[in-house]
Amino acid sequence: MSAFAAGNPVTVPGWRHVYSGKVRDLYEPEPATVAARPGLEGTVLVVASDRISAYDHVLSTEIPQKGEVLTRLSLWWFAQLADVVDNHVVSEEVPAPVAGRAMICSRLEMFPVECVARGYLTGSGLADYRATGAVCGNPLPPGLGEADRLPSPIFTPATKAELGSHDENIDFSRTAEIIGQTDAETLRDLTLDIYSRAEEIAREQGIILADTKFEFGRRPGDAGGAVVLGDEVLTPDSSRFWDAAAWQPGRVQPSFDKQFVRDWLTSAESGWDRASDVPPPPLPQEIVDRTRERYLEAYERITGEQF
Repeated sequence: MSAFAAGNPVTVPGWRHVYSGKVRDLYEPEPATVAARPGLEGTVLVVASDRISAYDHVLSTEIPQKGEVLTRLSLWWFAQLADVVDNHVVSEEVPAPVAGRAMICSRLEMFPVECVARGYLTGSGLADYRATGAVCGNPLPPGLGEADRLPSPIFTPATKAELGSHDENIDFSRTAEIIGQTDAETLRDLTLDIYSRAEEIAREQGIILADTKFEFGRRPGDAGGAVVLGDEVLTPDSSRFWDAAAWQPGRVQPSFDKQFVRDWLTSAESGWDRASDVPPPPLPQEIVDRTRERYLEAYERITGEQF
């Protein structure tokens, strides 16, 4: 198990580890580092580990190169979207121990909502639609089914949950209660604009962007100022990508993500009881290899570049 495995953030000289999430580790620069490189004031080093999570658990098994895929793909997308929205990337010049899997970013005051855009009906959106005829308060035509394309993309926000808990889908009015009407409208419009641009780019590469989530913030002291796109963006961890050539409404679509992991964990072979408090078992090598290949394929298909 490498230094990027669960619960074991790598030591980065000149940077102090301050937080670990499901996948990412955050560091802030030491005073001496800032003195040697003044542009680092107010920044954070964002490191994508090879950890993988499923069903609100961080697994004990890592997926080699996953963190590199997430970082490189996010950077690629930030560049594609630069004329649509500002982002938090300050520099790709990172310390050697985390080269290829990290970026130096502005520290942001994040909005406490996840901004989800859906262009297709699946997952929790489909469950909501079947129960209410709408998704997060967005009414939809009758008769839609699994993997159907929506008449137009919809904004379906969620509250951010603590590690180990589920995010909760909310409607626009609840979003406005949490962050204010003006900011809610801004985040909704940005989310749909970014989705539309990204969906078009992905489609040109033979990939369907079914849905995705974004996180936004503002730079400290800039209340009411420009909204900035943060975190990761349009990766297999934050988005549902499908092969356009294989898309077939009416059935669950294979995704360029950790579906192999989810499927194995819920199979009889794993022996894991999802309802128990017991953590998931280690992944078999075959599942690790297939998941790694899926992440690499997503990067190469979307960017048109060799990983």
